[in-house]
Amino acid sequence: MNKRNYSKELENKIAEFEKEERAPKLLLHACCAPCSSYCLEYLREYFDVTVFFYNPNITEEREYRKRVEEEKRLIAEYNKQVEDGNFEGMNSDSRARRIEIMEGDYVPGDFLSAVKGYEDCPEGGDRCRKCFELRLDETARIARDKGFEFFTTTLTISPLKNADVLNEVGELAAERINTEGKGTVNFLPSDFKKKNGYKRSIELSHRFDLYRQDFCGCSFSKAQREREKEERKENG
Repeated sequence: MNKRNYSKELENKIAEFEKEERAPKLLLHACCAPCSSYCLEYLREYFDVTVFFYNPNITEEREYRKRVEEEKRLIAEYNKQVEDGNFEGMNSDSRARRIEIMEGDYVPGDFLSAVKGYEDCPEGGDRCRKCFELRLDETARIARDKGFEFFTTTLTISPLKNADVLNEVGELAAERINTEGKGTVNFLPSDFKKKNGYKRSIELSHRFDLYRQDFCGCSFSKAQREREKEERKENG
């Protein structure tokens, strides 16, 4: 069985839209500004993008507030480029569109309930999948209810995240929401880390001086990262 090339699938979708001379409405689940940076630079030329900041997995409210404000600041910077028509140093041109943002409910208890029984799973395991399902199910619901044609997530830009799992979770979220008979929405395949996407996100993070965290967001990932730091110290 051939491994799917999600990056190529996205390119093929974009080619279809360009041929049809249309820019579909896309709800982009965003985990943080650094991960969003490249995704938005790329997508805003081909889609009418609204960012959906829904991350109840960020269990410390102070951390959550810091990340959502950075997301809003980045979007404001990108929208200023569109308003001024100045894309110097950016991989964008006059096709770039303004970006909107929508903030989801911040209820860390929803995340803790979703991952109950999986607290001791290592990063990248079953706990993370439960977290992806929580966030992408809600993104799918909002996308359908608000009349978006597509939804996807910035999470595939991370080298630490499994694009196969994320795309599977996204496609299943679309299937579930579409069976409710209240409208339909499509999941947009992606693997944003490909073609130097992750490298570009680091460059853009430096350009805009974005706050970069070293853990995913939940208290479990933070604790694992702290243990890893201590182990590196002990090992010299």
